[in-house]
Amino acid sequence: MRGPDEAEFDELVAGRAHALRRTAYLMCGDWHQAEDLVQVTFMKLHASWHRIQRHEAFDAYLRKTLLRSCIDEKRRARWRREAPTDVLPEVADPAPEPDGVRDVLVAGLRQLPPRQRATLVLRYFEDLSVEETARALGCSTGTVKSQTSKGLTTLRTIVDPTHLARTEELA
Repeated sequence: MRGPDEAEFDELVAGRAHALRRTAYLMCGDWHQAEDLVQVTFMKLHASWHRIQRHEAFDAYLRKTLLRSCIDEKRRARWRREAPTDVLPEVADPAPEPDGVRDVLVAGLRQLPPRQRATLVLRYFEDLSVEETARALGCSTGTVKSQTSKGLTTLRTIVDPTHLARTEELA
């Protein structure tokens, strides 16, 4: 990459990294993994920088690359699990109890299958339309609608509405 292109790329990374990191966190539920996914996404963009013609397409490209990277990471995780040993490692402190509505919802999102989670994040956290979500996921609008419906139904069974009411009262 030459000088002006490099400066333009740096500007793009600086301007979009925060929002992309937030989306990645909502997809995977782990800030460290979200950071890794964002770095992978920007590396893929850097590799194909010269091929992307329309600069207004960067957001769609970044979002789609991030979603595919997240789903690929979930698939690969099965093959990279730790091997069992006779000696247990040190145990980390248990995670603190969620204290707000957002924390409860993010914890519920973590329990959804990746495709349903991606659909709900794009539709309700990123505020994309059904058509935009379908383009980002590479599927039909009918699939987006059914995944949204299934995801919301599953999320409602995971997240207790009475618990949400209690956390809203505390806030």
